[in-house]
Amino acid sequence: MLSLVLAAALAANTTATTWQNGLDWHGAHVNMTADANKGYTLAWAYGQRVIPAPPMRADTASPLFDGLFAMAQDDLTQDSVTAIRDGAFDHGQPIPCLCFETGLKWPYVWTRDLSYSIDLGLWRFDPERSRNGLAFKLSEVRDPSAPQGLLVMQDTGSGGSWPISTDRVVWFLGAQHLLGDKAFADNTYRAIGNTLAQDRLYAFDDALGLYRGETSFLDWREQTYPAWTADNVVAIAQSFALSTNVLHYQALQLAATMAKARHDGKMADGFRKQAASLKTAINAHFWRADRGMYMSYIGGDGAPNDTYDLLGIALAVTSGVADGERAKQTLANYPTWPAGSPVIWPERADQPIYHNRAIWPFVSAYALRAARTVNDPARIAHEIQSVMRGAALYGSNMENYELLTQGQHVDDGALSGPVVNSPRQLWSVAAYFAVVTEGVFGLDEDGRVQPKLPTSLVPMLFGTRQSITLTLRDRSITLQLPKTSSGNLLIAGRSNTTGKDTVVQLKSVHVNDSPLRMDASLNAPIAPAAPELQPDGDGWRVQVDGKAQLYVNGRAQSAVVDTTHLAHRAGLTCVSATRADPHGLESLHSPETCVGDTATVGGDWPRAWTAPTTGSYRVSFDYANDHGPITTGVTAGVKMLVVQCAGSDDQRLPIVLPHSVGMQRSTWATFNAKANAACHFNVEDGFNMSYLAHFAHFTGGAGGSDGPLNKADVHDMLISPLEAEHGSR
Repeated sequence: MLSLVLAAALAANTTATTWQNGLDWHGAHVNMTADANKGYTLAWAYGQRVIPAPPMRADTASPLFDGLFAMAQDDLTQDSVTAIRDGAFDHGQPIPCLCFETGLKWPYVWTRDLSYSIDLGLWRFDPERSRNGLAFKLSEVRDPSAPQGLLVMQDTGSGGSWPISTDRVVWFLGAQHLLGDKAFADNTYRAIGNTLAQDRLYAFDDALGLYRGETSFLDWREQTYPAWTADNVVAIAQSFALSTNVLHYQALQLAATMAKARHDGKMADGFRKQAASLKTAINAHFWRADRGMYMSYIGGDGAPNDTYDLLGIALAVTSGVADGERAKQTLANYPTWPAGSPVIWPERADQPIYHNRAIWPFVSAYALRAARTVNDPARIAHEIQSVMRGAALYGSNMENYELLTQGQHVDDGALSGPVVNSPRQLWSVAAYFAVVTEGVFGLDEDGRVQPKLPTSLVPMLFGTRQSITLTLRDRSITLQLPKTSSGNLLIAGRSNTTGKDTVVQLKSVHVNDSPLRMDASLNAPIAPAAPELQPDGDGWRVQVDGKAQLYVNGRAQSAVVDTTHLAHRAGLTCVSATRADPHGLESLHSPETCVGDTATVGGDWPRAWTAPTTGSYRVSFDYANDHGPITTGVTAGVKMLVVQCAGSDDQRLPIVLPHSVGMQRSTWATFNAKANAACHFNVEDGFNMSYLAHFAHFTGGAGGSDGPLNKADVHDMLISPLEAEHGSR
């Protein structure tokens, strides 16, 4: 029996006790029962699911918790396949692969989905399929004219894939757990060196010390970026994302560790220094002190954006990029709702439900991991219950849920959604595994048992028991309650391991528990139209619609109403605007309007131009790339602009020309030149995903089975001087 002291301490939590056999939510009742054959039956609002006896068992006071673990195992069995398929590969025919498919509606292997799923624990339960799936996402180079090597693939995506999206390095987050296999470890080491070197060449910005590219996982452009990026992703290619930079930091750390293990001290030191510099840059550029959070992304010129995402924040915490007080603060300040935590905040009032206004269980699992890192009992319990509730309500580990109701689909006119929602989504399955193994039983990556169990969950999990047990294939873990408790968190006290059995005597501690932030505004204001600039005396007359916050070359200016005067600046002047709600929450940025002296350079290559003054210059191209839609493909144009100016060393500048709708402006790069120096420019082919042998199987567009393609219709080259303080960004 529980002691009177402990029972009294737990009696205040009455919600969790109702979760032993079932739960009630928004008028729907869910019930879980165990059967005589050690299986379960889940009855919910839309039917029932009979769950077979699982090979691994949770034995707690909650048949709901235990049965959902059995259901996650059954979902994983269904996701374990011998062949995969996708309509854009091999004309939709099956491709042999003893691996995991992504979900019922996504029967393929995608780099980020698989890698996050493995990192959340699937490496522990089926290492063979995990390695096979990861190996499927490695490729040699098929174009003999390009540098050769083994590389991680960026899947089809925004504007023709990499380097608009650059989160393929998430592959190493999964691979790091599977390096006991020598052949796999050797390929991982080859791939990490080649992939990081390529990203350094084409996606790294020396001025900010960050990697460019889209937010990881949040890859439906207008869901999370300004609506105007639906037809033009150049700003995304130019920008910097928190999550993608943290993933690069983690990959660099792994590369240093692997190099050291191979006795290559010079390489190890190089990777380690790059990682340390990147951590410093992330903290310098993404931290927003007035919000106490890391921003989701910043503009190519460093412009702050008042937008945040839970995956990026959680990765920053668990990776150690955010340390000390910032780690606690950024998680505590991220808002949540009764159903769970949204993957982005604030939401977009003009977008349907998918990433917008949604809970994704795998992101909740990373938030749970971050909450364990900073000892936040309220958040640990909140994320565990959110993952449990979603799985219970719909009889499967669904892809995502609407934020306010945790519905699998909510009718809201044009905003209805989630737009896509797949049962047995692999990373959602992995999320429930993580809830059980990490969130409740405290099983760490290294095999140690380090529970951090909120006392608020004890009534549900223990009931009148003194202990609960998790039985895996290779070991068991038993947690025993302390005799007394006056704290809010149960952690490991004495531990005893006999053979494969670990018994942990819990002890109660009190930690400073940040209350969940549930008072935040739901939606951000809609971004305004681009400011209009007209010559006005010694400067420019800026016209906006109503009240707006102006940003000039990425830096906030004073708020204006309708019009203001902007003094002339020496160099390029680019102006964007945001709106704010009554609480000061800003919209995303409008498109930029740029003014200033710009030289137009056309003609055959090499092109020539003479620098009027000593300084830094921005260069870009007018171009068109019609080799695929904005939403997908592998044929982003990637070029290397070679700049040769008299009196200066040669400068090599990556330029990205994503899929476009007609003519538009490319990404920009900067170079330096001395006054009156004659400069010559030439363009060399860079690299895109169509050069990889894997994409010979791509039959859904250009650059696939018909061969590599890295072309765009390049027109004028535009060169503008930069103001001195703008530097070489």
